Amino acid sequence: MNGWNYLGAPLKYLTELRRSPQMGRPLYNAVRMRWLLAAVGIIGAMLLCAGEKKPKTEKSAPHSGEDDYVELTATAIADPESVREVLGSDLGGHYILMDVQIAPKEGRKINVRLDDFLLRTDKDGERTTPFVPSQIAGKGSIVVTETGSGGGSTLGIGPMSIGTAGIKEVHATAKSGANQKPDPILDVLKLKMLPEKETETPVSGLLYFPMEKQKLKDLELVYTTPEGKLRVRFK
Repeated sequence: MNGWNYLGAPLKYLTELRRSPQMGRPLYNAVRMRWLLAAVGIIGAMLLCAGEKKPKTEKSAPHSGEDDYVELTATAIADPESVREVLGSDLGGHYILMDVQIAPKEGRKINVRLDDFLLRTDKDGERTTPFVPSQIAGKGSIVVTETGSGGGSTLGIGPMSIGTAGIKEVHATAKSGANQKPDPILDVLKLKMLPEKETETPVSGLLYFPMEKQKLKDLELVYTTPEGKLRVRFK
């Protein structure tokens, strides 16, 4: 028998290999080393898989609120990876998305306007209205950055976001746009954005809020309706 056929043999044959005068101890050592390396490889792969942790997502289930005029349903998308899954880009990690549906009550007509939405956080009092796509990825878009920690706030007003005093400050800088190439994400943002219009039927789409590093439990979406304010929490 060709002794090298034992290289693929089970471990139960190692003793036989060691005692065989024809094959001797060198072949026994070779087979044993092969099995040891295979075992180490399997254990290493298991430990590597066990050590890999998926990043925690901050994407809520749908939450809703209603009054006599309208029902609002919103899903918060607050971590960069979840934003990337929706848009194909994480927008630099600087934005929280709200996937909303607005359903007017029977016989009611409402005027959907982005400025009627406000996102605030309990974490540090930060609050902002949504940006339109051209502020995020168009020529002259707004670059949002945060410095420090705690105590700051920001408010989106038209094309600008304003940082208030505190240890944490949110800065918004407008690009000049002179030599800026078109960003392909701009068309995606326009396509998925909540449309502004007067409607008697349900409408849905995304809102883009310049806010980052927030937990779902801290977020509150405020929507101003003809009757008052609807508040949706994501705890």
